[in-house]
Amino acid sequence: MVLKRVLEPEVMDSEKEAQEYNDMDHSVVNQHFVEELFQFARDQDPAVADADFDFGDVLDLGTGTALIPVELCRQDHECRVMAVDLAVSMLELARYNVEAAGMIERITLAQVDAKKMGYDRGAFDLVMSNSIIHHIPDPVVCLQEMVRVTAEDGLLFIRDLMRPQDAETLEALVLTYTGKESEYSQRLFRDSLHAALSLDEIRDLVASLGFDPNSVQATSDRHWTWAAVNLGDEAAAG
Repeated sequence: MVLKRVLEPEVMDSEKEAQEYNDMDHSVVNQHFVEELFQFARDQDPAVADADFDFGDVLDLGTGTALIPVELCRQDHECRVMAVDLAVSMLELARYNVEAAGMIERITLAQVDAKKMGYDRGAFDLVMSNSIIHHIPDPVVCLQEMVRVTAEDGLLFIRDLMRPQDAETLEALVLTYTGKESEYSQRLFRDSLHAALSLDEIRDLVASLGFDPNSVQATSDRHWTWAAVNLGDEAAAG
């Protein structure tokens, strides 16, 4: 039987949820996210050397405990990151992580609803996000906001979980990636996979915004990634 989408709570805002999330080992996933972001950016402008790379003003949506902005700032010594989340408990732990990394002057934290942001159109050179879309009941609203606040010729780099085809595959993923974690962490991951979009679903949404559906690719056995340049009116025109 094909696995249908089952929504989970939009905001992980209990102290237990935030602490469990922060305690899980995301280091490899976060490093891959940043490495692949750099590779995508290099593909757009091969003449820029890594040492000179500056993403400029960056928005990280659904930052959680801000581990990806910290990793990005370790590799890009010039960028400035606005790291936002709707969950207060996540942001409290994020503040600790940012301070511990010595990044308080480069990473700003804010409580923001990704579906209705107060930022100006085209305010950010890069909009990135890891695992926010599966929390949103109507993801297209969030995707529209991402595009709106991305500068013309700016970059969009969005990654999330990919819903498996069936329950058997889902349980195999839970065992593989959280089998050594607590039962609570396993349940969180299982619920997140249930709430995620399939590859076809996210491609359809991206196409509805005027982007090439093939700009979304399956980038692991459990993730899709949308990597695109915001061409403004040209993208909207198809």
